[in-house]
Amino acid sequence: MSIRSLPEELAEKARVELNEDPKRVKDDLQHIKDWLAKQPHLRARTDDQWLVAFLRGCKFSLERTKEKLDLFYTVRNTSQELFRIKHTDPTFNEILEMGAYLILPKVSSPTSPRVAIIRPGSYDPEKYTISDVIAVNNILQKILCMDDDNMVVAGLHTILDLEGVTMGHFLQMTPMLMKKMVVLTQDAMPVRMKGTHYINAPKGFETIFNAIKNLLNEKNQTRLYVYNKNFEEIYKYIPKDILPTEYGGDGGSIKEIAEYWKKKVQEYRDFLDEDLQYGTDESKRPGKPRTAEDLYGLEGSFRQLQFD
Repeated sequence: MSIRSLPEELAEKARVELNEDPKRVKDDLQHIKDWLAKQPHLRARTDDQWLVAFLRGCKFSLERTKEKLDLFYTVRNTSQELFRIKHTDPTFNEILEMGAYLILPKVSSPTSPRVAIIRPGSYDPEKYTISDVIAVNNILQKILCMDDDNMVVAGLHTILDLEGVTMGHFLQMTPMLMKKMVVLTQDAMPVRMKGTHYINAPKGFETIFNAIKNLLNEKNQTRLYVYNKNFEEIYKYIPKDILPTEYGGDGGSIKEIAEYWKKKVQEYRDFLDEDLQYGTDESKRPGKPRTAEDLYGLEGSFRQLQFD
C-alpha cells in the first residue's frame, strides 16, 4: 500500500471526522480496486494515494466512494468545457500567472484546511471565460488530491474576490454552467467544502449568489459568507498571515504563488499526461448511458438570469 503517513494531529482528525481506521484502509482500497475492475465503462486511476482521497472525501463509505468516483469520471464527458484546457496549453500558464485562481501554499496550522482564492476580475472576459479558470482549477485540484493531506483531510476554504468583476464576467455565468460547477465541486470532487467567502461584491452579485445558493445542498448553503468591502470578519476563518502580500498577509506575492504552482505542475507533468486517458465510455455502461441531461437537466429548463 503506497500512501503517505499522515502527521499525528492530521491522522487523529481523519480518525474522528472521516472514520479512518489505518487497519482497514488496505482492505477498503482493495475493495474499490476490485469494483473498478468490474466496471466496463470506467477508465479510472487506481493509485492508492488517489483512491484514498476519494475514501476520505466520502468518510470511508464504500458505496459513496464508488458513486463519487463514477460521477467524477462521468462529469469529464458531460462537462467537457470545464476540462478543455490542458496543463501543456499556453492558456494554462497565462491564467496561472494572472492569479485568477490561487491555491495558497501556507496553512495556518497542521490540521487547518487549504485555502484557495478565485479572482475573476483579473481576467479579460473578452479573452477568457470562467470555464477556462475552472479548467485550470481542475488540474491543480488533481495534484492536490495526490499531494496535499491538509486539503484531503481538513477540506478547502475558497475566497471569491469580486474586485474588478464586470457585466461581461457575470454574463458568462449561465444557469447551466452554474449547475455543472456545483455538480463538479459539491458532488464529484472528493473535497470537503469548508466555506466560500465572497469579498468586494459588486452590484448585481445577489442574482448570481442566490442562483448558486439554490443549487447547493443544505450543509453548503450554511457555509456561504458575504463580506462586501469590510472583510475583517474573514480572519475568524482564514488567518491574515497566510494570505498573499497583496491581501496584507505573509503568504508570498501572487506572482510567487503562481511560480510555486508552475513548478509543482512540472513535477506532476507525467501524472497529468497520463491522467488525460481516464474517463467513461458511456456505450459500455451497464444499463443506460448517462447524459448531460441526466446530470444537469435540460438546458431550456433553466430560466435565464435577469440582471438590473
